[in-house]
Amino acid sequence: MPEKSIDEICSAINAKVHVPGDGSRTVSRATAGDLLSFVMGGDSAETAWVTIQTHLNIAAVAVLKEIPLIIIAAGRMPAPDLAARCRTENITLATSDASMFDTCLSLGRLGLSG
Repeated sequence: MPEKSIDEICSAINAKVHVPGDGSRTVSRATAGDLLSFVMGGDSAETAWVTIQTHLNIAAVAVLKEIPLIIIAAGRMPAPDLAARCRTENITLATSDASMFDTCLSLGRLGLSG
């Protein structure tokens, strides 16, 4: 599986980075979902997570699953407490104006598997 750095991914999909995290960290997979238990049940450390959720609980799931990149799609903005928690946990938090579907298509074009 090809790996891409978080910085590469955010640049390629034209995402706005709200919390930089470790941009040199690489991911090879992507997942999309708003049901937190779904993400908790399957994804892991080398995964970019696309969601439209903006609340603090998504950071807790990312910490639990060691997910280094959260992309909030559809032009939604993160809650301030979410950004603060991502900063504390060194999780990159970015937003995309593209729909969740189009954001996932862009990640697929970069070579990330789902």
